[in-house]
Amino acid sequence: MLFFGFYFLFAKTPEKKIFENYLRSRRIMGVALLLLAANYSVHFFLGIRFQNVNSAILMNLSTYFLCYYLFSSAMITLLDRFYITRKRSWTHIILWVIFSILSGVVLLLLPGGTMQKIGLLVLAAWLVIYGLVLARRVIVAYRRAVRIFDDTHADDIGAYIEWLSIFTYWALIFGVGCGLLTFLPDKYVFIWILSSIPFYSYLFYSYQNYLLFYEQVENAFEQDIQSEEKLLTDTETEPEIVSGEEVPVSYTEIIEKVDNWIKADGYVQQGLTIKELSKILYTNRTYLSAYIKTTYKMTFREWITGLRLEYAKNILKEHPEINIQKLAESSGFLSRSNFIKSFTEKEGCTPAKWKKANLE
Repeated sequence: MLFFGFYFLFAKTPEKKIFENYLRSRRIMGVALLLLAANYSVHFFLGIRFQNVNSAILMNLSTYFLCYYLFSSAMITLLDRFYITRKRSWTHIILWVIFSILSGVVLLLLPGGTMQKIGLLVLAAWLVIYGLVLARRVIVAYRRAVRIFDDTHADDIGAYIEWLSIFTYWALIFGVGCGLLTFLPDKYVFIWILSSIPFYSYLFYSYQNYLLFYEQVENAFEQDIQSEEKLLTDTETEPEIVSGEEVPVSYTEIIEKVDNWIKADGYVQQGLTIKELSKILYTNRTYLSAYIKTTYKMTFREWITGLRLEYAKNILKEHPEINIQKLAESSGFLSRSNFIKSFTEKEGCTPAKWKKANLE
């Protein structure tokens, strides 16, 4: 943990301005890891639980409460550079101070017995609820970001931030588990130690791997996410889907443009965004997005992916000897793996198996 914490704090990133937000997130996570490492060190090397068990529980509760906020702030900062504000920071610091003081009162001042047990139960419930609320904020930010990407980018950029969702659920389970272990006898401490090894290793790996895709994701954020209000508190703002098969009259002016663009195979352009397409079609981006959702009942990414897959199948029919890498590139996909994944999700089998079943 000391290695991970110091690495997150001091390791270099590419010297580009766009990486400032990534570096801030990683430093916040580094502080959290060092706080946890300090807490663990006091337990293991000073044997605080053998000297005063209530003091040990107090230290754990206070540390976990603060680290819950640091962990969630680091995660959300990767999705929203506006998340950390002075007001929000002070609010959570005050909550941490209040929680720590109340924990001290319950553990050090109340006499052992029913009242202390009730107080500990309340504190444990508060800690769990606090963790759940913060985890929900991360998940809301993640899902909102994915929706925005799907509505604006032809490629699956949401796959680059999927680890945030996976890690959030894992962190919630791990954090609540560690909180509960605080109240268990020392003989169960091995569970705590063993479970922390894969948890922090995955965190380190995820941050390192995300560095490879961060620039692409952040560029997409700069185009489509302007503030934390959009990311975290905005409700579903998708345009109303019109029932029936008739296209609204207001859309008739772009129908021909879209049809001609599809006939020209414009969708095979790699890295296509709805902003670029709106410029090609000389129309408003919001208007185009509403047209796609109303007409095709799907997001921009789903629509483009469907067109690309049909194009790929036609190429396979005409040139069955083509290799998968070339087929993916010709169809507009940025990678072979993404093409195979998309093809399998739609057709229920890989391109190779589809070719064998339909062309041989």
